[in-house]
Amino acid sequence: MDAVWSRRLRWRRRGAWCWPAFAATTVADAAIGRLLPPSGDSEALVAAGLAGLVLNVLAVLLLTRPLAAVLRRRRPDLPTVVARDYAGTTVVLCVAGALLLAGLVHHQHVVADRNAMNDAAMRAESYIGARAPAEFRGHIAVMSIFAIEPGHLYRACVPGSRDARTYCVIVDTRRPFPGGVTFSGYEPNSLFSEGVN
Repeated sequence: MDAVWSRRLRWRRRGAWCWPAFAATTVADAAIGRLLPPSGDSEALVAAGLAGLVLNVLAVLLLTRPLAAVLRRRRPDLPTVVARDYAGTTVVLCVAGALLLAGLVHHQHVVADRNAMNDAAMRAESYIGARAPAEFRGHIAVMSIFAIEPGHLYRACVPGSRDARTYCVIVDTRRPFPGGVTFSGYEPNSLFSEGVN
């Protein structure tokens, strides 16, 4: 009888990694989502942790039993509870890996969009500094930029010194400078963005 209990205890110790892995990967998912969000520019730590928690729960509920069945077909000597635990551990590790991969892929787009916006700001600065009326040229440091089409098309505005008017340009980063910059009127980006969204 003692041999049976020691064998079960050994199996239990070898197969009891699902819930510690679940907790650890949920924390890791929160850190991954905060540092490398899979969408958008940023994600709050709590939101990233909640997303990781939900994905882990769904993955464990939906995938653990089928994976355990496959594992037991390959290793019939494996107890069901241990097979499920191995499957659950594998599933939560795969969720963390998928979130990391999605974050790394999306990070390249975030960096590219940021670089395109910086390029658009420099083009707008040059254009406004050379062509705008004097009342606007002195306020280039407080320029606002609105992404019409992130990565390609931006609207940059500089406030005037006398009234609420702004001097605005559209910058198309796909076209060479100065051809990619055109005057866009005096409506500020705050009003313009309302019409776009």
